[in-house]
Amino acid sequence: MLRLDDRDLEILRVLASEARISKADLAKRINLSPSPCWKRLERLEKAGVIEGYRAEVSLKKLAPHVIVFVTIELKHHRTEYFQKFERFIRDIEQVTGCWALGGGVDYLMQITARDIDSYQRLIDRLLDSDLGVERYFTYIVTKAVKSSGPPLKQLLDGFLTNDPSAIDED
Repeated sequence: MLRLDDRDLEILRVLASEARISKADLAKRINLSPSPCWKRLERLEKAGVIEGYRAEVSLKKLAPHVIVFVTIELKHHRTEYFQKFERFIRDIEQVTGCWALGGGVDYLMQITARDIDSYQRLIDRLLDSDLGVERYFTYIVTKAVKSSGPPLKQLLDGFLTNDPSAIDED
């Protein structure tokens, strides 16, 4: 596991909310000279801690749309059925998120569609594809209440290092 300190955490916190910040401004923000800041950033990227940089697109300013969460239960709980379902949904652009769950349902999907009719056509396609869907439940998003990055400080409490030799700043 990659060892992080408070400065690494601050880099991640700033980038999670301001991905377009310049490297120079990032270095100033975390009170570090540019070269060590950039080395830390590069280390975080190479380690896969930073998976990418994205723009948040305001769909409501571009086109009508609906966001729907769907829980899926499969009839058969064997590896080949899970794999078949996952392969199928990977290629569907409207499926903007999908998580395998433990518990009462097998999957939670996030679907972004033009309207309810196009969402229903997608579900009909899913049901007609012989994937073994036992049942599904639809939850339509009526408004966004909160959207944020992960609570890094709370998640990493106890995992941060205070040992300066653990972090390369040469």
